[in-house]
Amino acid sequence: MSFTSIPILDLAQASDPATKPQFLAELRHALMEVGFLYLKNVGIPDELFKQVIREGKAFFDIPEEEKLKIEMKNAPSFLGYSRLSAEITAGGIDHREQIDLSTEHPLPGPDAPLYDNLLAPNQWPSSSILPNFRETFTEYMNRMGEISISFTSLIAEAIDLPPDAFNKYFDGPGFGGRQNQTQQHKLKIVKYPDVGTLGSGKGNQGVGPHKDSMLSSYLLQASQHRGLQVQNMRGEWIDCPPIDGTLVVAIGQGLEALTQGVCVSTTHRVLSPEAGKGARYSIPFFQGVSGDAEFEDLENVGVGQVKEEIKELRRRVLEKNGGRLDDVEFTFRKGGVAKTLGEATLRNRVKSHQDVGEIWYPDILESVRAEQAALARKKSPVVEAVPIVGEGTAVEAH
Repeated sequence: MSFTSIPILDLAQASDPATKPQFLAELRHALMEVGFLYLKNVGIPDELFKQVIREGKAFFDIPEEEKLKIEMKNAPSFLGYSRLSAEITAGGIDHREQIDLSTEHPLPGPDAPLYDNLLAPNQWPSSSILPNFRETFTEYMNRMGEISISFTSLIAEAIDLPPDAFNKYFDGPGFGGRQNQTQQHKLKIVKYPDVGTLGSGKGNQGVGPHKDSMLSSYLLQASQHRGLQVQNMRGEWIDCPPIDGTLVVAIGQGLEALTQGVCVSTTHRVLSPEAGKGARYSIPFFQGVSGDAEFEDLENVGVGQVKEEIKELRRRVLEKNGGRLDDVEFTFRKGGVAKTLGEATLRNRVKSHQDVGEIWYPDILESVRAEQAALARKKSPVVEAVPIVGEGTAVEAH
């Protein structure tokens, strides 16, 4: 039977030898059968969570002219402020306002690959208006980066891989002869206005159906609104409501690819709040990997072969549910235009933020639009009997 709710896991259990086996069993279930989970006791002080929420909400109250000083269109990094309804997912307009941040990097040199443009300093709001904003989110991203890498080692253990199986994709000795400092964690602070604020005829798409791109993401639901929904194997939409003291963890397509389909990346969407309910606030953190990683390595070398008995467990899940009905197909694969994760990420950003693409990447945008036109002619739901490979939507959103 397909899932009808999202499991809640207690990360503190992973630190106790007496409870760690049970934690890993529950994690394996979430990875293979759901692709989403709530995680509590992650090791971040409650006061920091509260400060992140306060500062995040306060950003949207600063004057419009201050937001536009750090607008995403100002730079090729896709970092900065996006106006309401400036992003596209699944061919539809996402009705949200947001700022994109990341773990910071110096500006790339003249000989760096084009996708290194994504690695850059953040565009921060003025400290004269939000004096604690930069410090708060720098600390939060650093802490979340450590938590995400630690949690990835638990994911490896849950499917009987070595704890360090994914470490080659994090900062350290790099691909292609480069010292790997191209790992970039991302964070968004998002405001979803209610449909009454949006006006008639705008619909209720906060974010359209999609799968996350990389390994894992960690969502802090910053208000008590429902809206996040996860698609189960029968194609039904299951609510993922806010639960105090938790982060919502989503498995990305990169993890599904690296684990040969064992860990499932699940389609999800966000519905705008109903009229009169006020805005929903959301602060997702996206674990990054090296942009230099090549699809050839990811699919043919990767983390090594997952054991056959683990793959068999996933096959049984599919058989038990009669396959997998999915609105969004699996897109993480070699053989496309992009040869590296960095190239693929850049194309996805151009696809989502076409206003930025028009200014900084017109050639890529032209190619993306041609792709989208071709996909629109053959789009249809997919039933998965084995891990699916096709075309669809991979973005960063919650």
